[in-house]
Amino acid sequence: MIENVLNQRGTQVRTRIAIKIFIAAGIIALAVLLPQIVHAAFGAEGGARWLPMYLPVLLGACLLGWRWGLGIGIFSPVISFIITSAAGSAMPIAARLPYMMLELGAFALVSGAFSGKIFANAWMAFPAVLLAQVCGRAVFFVFAVIFQNILPLAPMQVWSQILSGLPGLLLQAVLVPVLVIVLRAVLLREKQ
Repeated sequence: MIENVLNQRGTQVRTRIAIKIFIAAGIIALAVLLPQIVHAAFGAEGGARWLPMYLPVLLGACLLGWRWGLGIGIFSPVISFIITSAAGSAMPIAARLPYMMLELGAFALVSGAFSGKIFANAWMAFPAVLLAQVCGRAVFFVFAVIFQNILPLAPMQVWSQILSGLPGLLLQAVLVPVLVIVLRAVLLREKQ
C-alpha cells in the first residue's frame, strides 16, 4: 500500500527506500516493545493470549507488502530475542524462536500479498489478516508435526498455544484492518 502511495506521488526510488526502511524499523521496534508491555501487564500468559508481536507484523506487511513484510516477520522475533537475551530474559525463548520466525514470516507473506489490493480497496485488509492468521498458525502447527522429534515443542503443545492465542487473533482481526483503513484514508487525503 505504501509503495502505491509513493508511486502515485512520483517519489524517487531512493526516497521510497528510505521511507520504507524508516517504517520497517519503526514496526520492528513496536514488535519488540509491545510484547514487553503486554508481558509486564499480564505476564507470560498475556503474551500467549494476546500475541503482541503479531499485530505489528500484520500491520507492517499490509502497509509495506510481502517483501518488506517478510523481513519484518522474520527479523522481529530475532531482534527481540537478541535484545531481551542481552537484558537477561530472552523473549521469545530460544526454543520458540524458529517457530515464531516461520509463523510470523507466513503471516507477513500472506497479508503482504494483499497490499496492492488494500490500496485499491481498504476493506481487503480484513480477508488479508484473516487468511494470514490461518496460514501462519497452520505453518506453526505443521512445522511442529514435521520436526516433533528434533525440536522441543510437540504438536499437542502447539495446538494448545494456538487455542490460547485465539483472543489475540480475534482482536488483531479487527484492529489491524481498522488501523490499515484509517492509515490509507490519511495517506490518500494528504495526496489531495
